[in-house]
Amino acid sequence: MANNTISLRSLLEKEKRSDINFLNWFRNLRIVLKQERKKYVIEELVPNEPGANAPRADKDKFKKHMDDMLDVGCLMLTTMTLELQKQHEDMVAYEMIQNLKEIYEGQARQERYETSKALFQ
Repeated sequence: MANNTISLRSLLEKEKRSDINFLNWFRNLRIVLKQERKKYVIEELVPNEPGANAPRADKDKFKKHMDDMLDVGCLMLTTMTLELQKQHEDMVAYEMIQNLKEIYEGQARQERYETSKALFQ
C-alpha cells in the first residue's frame, strides 16, 4: 500500500496547484485522498470535540479526524505554490477547499464549458 500511496501522491507533486489548474489539482487530490481513505476530511466540517465523559469510540473517531485533517492539510499545502501556501497555511483542509472553490468557481465553470465544447466539435 505504501508504494501505491507514493505513486498516487506523485500525481499531486507533478504540478503544483496554481491559478490555472484548479480542476486538475482538485481531481488528483480527491483520487489520492480516496485511496488513502481520507477524502472525508475535505468534505465534512471539523467535528466538535467530544466531552470528557464521551465514549472512547467517540474520542478515537475525533482524534482520527484531527490526525487525518493535519495530514491532508499538509499534503495540500505542499502541492500549492508559495503564494497559495501563504494564503492557506492557517486553515484546515476543509476550509482550504471551500476557499479555493470560492476563488476558482468561475474558472472551473469556464474549464468545464471549454471541455464540453471540445468534446462536441
